[in-house]
Amino acid sequence: MSHSAPPNWPITVTLATGRECLEAYQAWSAEAFIAADIDYLLAHRSKFIDQLLTQLWVQSELPDSAISLIAVGGYGRGTLHPQSDIDLLFLHQQPLSAEQEQIISQFVQMLWDLRLDVGHSVRTPSQCLEQAATDVTVATSLLEQRYICGDNVLAERFLWQMQREFPWTSRAFYQAKYEEQQQRHQRYHGTSYNLEPNVKSNPGGLRDIQTIGWIAKRHFHTQSDESLVQHGYISAEELLELREYQQLLGRIRFALHLEANKKEDRLLFDYQPGVAARLGYGQPGKRAVEAMMKDYFNAVVGVTELNDMLLQFFEQTILGRSTEPKPRPLNEHFEAIGSLIAARHDSVFENRQNLLHCMLLVAQNPHIKHLQAHTIRLLREARRQLRQPLNSDPECRQLFMQLLRHPQGCGAAFRLMHKHQLLANYLPQWQQIVGQMQFDLFHAYTVDEHTFRLVRNLYRYQNEDAEQEFPLCAAIVKRMDKPELLFLAGIFHDIAKGRGGDHSELGEVDALNFARQHELPDADGELIAWLVRHHLIMSVTAQKRDIHDPEVVRDFAATVKTQRRLDYLYCLTVADIRATNSSLWNNWKASLLENLYQATTQFLATSKTSAANEMRQRVHQHQAHAMGLLLSLGFSAQSINELWSRFTADYFLRHQPEQIAWHSQYILPLQDDEQLPLILVGDESNQGTTELFVYHLEHENLFAAVAAVLDSQALSIHDAQILATRDGYVMDTFVVLQDDGEPLTDVRRIESLKQQLHDVLRQRQPAPSAHRRLPRQLRNFTVTTKVEFVSERNPRRTAFELTALDRPGLVARVAKVLQQLDLNILTAKITTVGEQAEDLFIVTTRRNEALSDEQKQQLKKQIVAALNR
Repeated sequence: MSHSAPPNWPITVTLATGRECLEAYQAWSAEAFIAADIDYLLAHRSKFIDQLLTQLWVQSELPDSAISLIAVGGYGRGTLHPQSDIDLLFLHQQPLSAEQEQIISQFVQMLWDLRLDVGHSVRTPSQCLEQAATDVTVATSLLEQRYICGDNVLAERFLWQMQREFPWTSRAFYQAKYEEQQQRHQRYHGTSYNLEPNVKSNPGGLRDIQTIGWIAKRHFHTQSDESLVQHGYISAEELLELREYQQLLGRIRFALHLEANKKEDRLLFDYQPGVAARLGYGQPGKRAVEAMMKDYFNAVVGVTELNDMLLQFFEQTILGRSTEPKPRPLNEHFEAIGSLIAARHDSVFENRQNLLHCMLLVAQNPHIKHLQAHTIRLLREARRQLRQPLNSDPECRQLFMQLLRHPQGCGAAFRLMHKHQLLANYLPQWQQIVGQMQFDLFHAYTVDEHTFRLVRNLYRYQNEDAEQEFPLCAAIVKRMDKPELLFLAGIFHDIAKGRGGDHSELGEVDALNFARQHELPDADGELIAWLVRHHLIMSVTAQKRDIHDPEVVRDFAATVKTQRRLDYLYCLTVADIRATNSSLWNNWKASLLENLYQATTQFLATSKTSAANEMRQRVHQHQAHAMGLLLSLGFSAQSINELWSRFTADYFLRHQPEQIAWHSQYILPLQDDEQLPLILVGDESNQGTTELFVYHLEHENLFAAVAAVLDSQALSIHDAQILATRDGYVMDTFVVLQDDGEPLTDVRRIESLKQQLHDVLRQRQPAPSAHRRLPRQLRNFTVTTKVEFVSERNPRRTAFELTALDRPGLVARVAKVLQQLDLNILTAKITTVGEQAEDLFIVTTRRNEALSDEQKQQLKKQIVAALNR
């Protein structure tokens, strides 16, 4: 069936004919969308609904006098997306009869039955004004009213009354809409760069464009954007640019509504491939999505800048210039006006070095937070005139380095350079990562936004409050001779993403070239390049390797080589993880990194000490500290030593003194095996996680049983140590978190967990086997399941790395395979990188031997089969 022409409403609209017509219209608009202008489609749909309402009005025998049907809100603007709200006002002057109320109710019910998203109100003009006076949202919707049918005289009179008696002054309305926008931005983390953005409400989205229009309509009493040009608030070029952004965002939202087939303004991963295809970016896939999202992010950056500029102009006019502080000259080119920096003459940026001079003045004057509106306009014009990157100018290079070396250089100045695209105009490589999508669940932001946040985190180490939040980072940065090298490593760490190849290697080359171009000493350039090349090594080692193993620390130290590199790397790693995704960071990761930092610092300071001596020393320290804690609780040294004689050195090596004391104080009073299993739940290591300790008689498949229970309780395992005593008991420690990354603190849930573990381990009930559903976001990703065997220093053990889609219950499934193959699990290191699990397992046979080649192949085959099922 061809949909080359839109359908017409039947002479009589019934539920059946109405739904059929709406479905045909939806099919027509999806086909027309490929080639039609977006403004035409939005206006056409609005008129199409107008016709339906007019026809139903006639059918309902509603009068043409005394009641008027008025479109308000977005529908009142005469633009309608496929699944948008249809907001209606039934306006009446005289009280309605019961019959009229009944007809209006049936009229609205018919629209709902047609599956249209209708919001409506039934009010008199005075009631409208009363509501508008107390609610700025109602006032805003009435600004965009449009007559549809009914009493035209009543509608005209009400429109005139609203313009004359609008209950919000320009000043109050501006302040209310500005505050509304600020609050909305905060709900979206104050950034346009979320990877699943809300096309309508995100900073830089359609709502920001509408906010400009609403304030203009109230202040200038106009329905036309051109009036902004006439009043000198925006140039014709800027209005054209704003309209282009609006059309792009409008097309994305239209395609999103078609793709989701419901009211949905979030550009979720589920819909991105289909939306990109509808927009003509090519076959659905990662490349098409990245191209679409790059255009989207470039548009919202432009909208944000124009929105900032115009709202400032409105503020100056509406609130009055008398509220502005007196200008304070900074130099011959710039002055400070309160928290704004302003150009003192229009030719200021004809010398392009002043673009960086301006930023340096921001750094030198901490009270300055923003650019003044007219200065934004001058900067935008100067950007358009640039024919070469700013770093091609030797004086600009000096200014850039001066900025990075200034104590406040990476504060407000760096934020403004990012926001107003000066970084992209300084570094050509930065231009390539602006709006660069990262199609995964690990990164929450585009590459440039992630990098900006990383640099901001590094800058925060210098603040006074950092000593509370990041005491180690703050202490390290305080003693750094050249913190600017840390900022440069942050700027370049991901700068080569999206180019193909290893971004760490390509970024290393970029960093070296930058250092030579900016005439940095060779040692400084080499440090920056080394940090870029190895910026992932510390997080990988801490999260995926056994950092209690001195050999792991030795290998890491061999790569790092010097304390200076370690200091810079640690600060960069913490900032990087925290800038990747707000839900990724927790005390568990913080403690892993800090433990690795301290162990490596100790190794570098005493590298002549053998690994065996280091281990003995650490065991002795842990025992001495734990002994002190237990003696203070009233236990005797003899009973403690008797208990500890049953434990292996590995146990004391892998647990902190507080954990050892915690375990021991509950094991010591046990009289017989009937009291087992002993199950402890707490956070004795103070790492912001929940620690589960199980002490029990050696029990085949204990790990699989515990993993199954934890999965059924919606808890994820992050680390597991399976240790045996010398006399046939197991001491298993699991580090777990809830699905939201938080520790388990609810007392009732803890008791429920302990009870279920007791029942399963005492075989009163079978281990649970139900699998939880795959979360929505994960359904859009495919990760090839891979099992790779890696070298293990103990010849009696086999280590393997598992890469797979991070689904709920992943560890429980692996544990079940190991159980079926009659294998022991000794260690599990669980690392999640977005949608991808990258886990390390160390296993043995029941005879405590390494796996044969044949057993390895069998294990690999069964894990892949179990996870791909």
